[in-house]
Amino acid sequence: MRVGFVGIGNMGRPMAVNVLKAGHAVVALDSEPARAERLALEHGASAAQRPEELGSVEFVITMLPTGQIVRDLYLRDGLASALRPGTVCIDMSSSDPAGTRALGAELRGIGLILLDAPVSGAVPRAQSGTLTIMIGGDDASAIERAKPLLAAMGNRLFEAGSLGCGHALKALNNLVAAAAFTATAEALLIGKRFGLDPARMIEVMNVSTARNFHTDVVMSEHVIGGKFATGFALGLLAKDVQIAADLARQVRLDAPLSRLVNARWAHARDRLGPQRDNSEAILSWDESLSE
Repeated sequence: MRVGFVGIGNMGRPMAVNVLKAGHAVVALDSEPARAERLALEHGASAAQRPEELGSVEFVITMLPTGQIVRDLYLRDGLASALRPGTVCIDMSSSDPAGTRALGAELRGIGLILLDAPVSGAVPRAQSGTLTIMIGGDDASAIERAKPLLAAMGNRLFEAGSLGCGHALKALNNLVAAAAFTATAEALLIGKRFGLDPARMIEVMNVSTARNFHTDVVMSEHVIGGKFATGFALGLLAKDVQIAADLARQVRLDAPLSRLVNARWAHARDRLGPQRDNSEAILSWDESLSE
């Protein structure tokens, strides 16, 4: 397959490498042209300078920071008008589900097919090609055509439902993950102030009912161990939690926990900066109550 890949960043680069390793031809485009050129030099991709250079591809994959950037790429920067009718556009970013449906309708009007296929697994699993991929779309044949390509990047492919459902599922997954991290972090901070050893707390949690991904992996290695290097930026997780909280309002569900978790992660992002590792959020929450 001839694939346009837009967004050669921390996640996009290893994903594009795996597409190349699977035998597909990749035309790479990035807002920093040197990234696409490096992928071409090291792995045999073609480097594009402008969206119009992707006009001959069968698939376009976007791995970009926000859904608004994806929308601008297609409708403002000229990518949509450069593509041939029938091209399958796969947004693997973490985008707003409602925005995805709106973009899909506009692209459908000019003969393009939009799928959403966000991922879970962070950089290590992007490198190993073992991402979990959540697929949303209204065109069953396009999904089937895309699956061999997606299988080059992930080993767990889940059809989530209609267009936008992949992005909704990704945001809700990360809401649960963020809530678990928040609860675990607060327990460690409370216990430490009382005199408990955080390492012993995690040891007990991992053989008790509090066990979760963060007690298993993140707390021991990255928080207590001091690495703070999960490979997933704080700002990106805060964005996903915001998407989930917004989705609750859109479907008119009173979801107080989602609002609270959203506020906590927004606080961490604003205190530390969006580029910090998400595991560093605990540092922003180690505050004393005002008297």
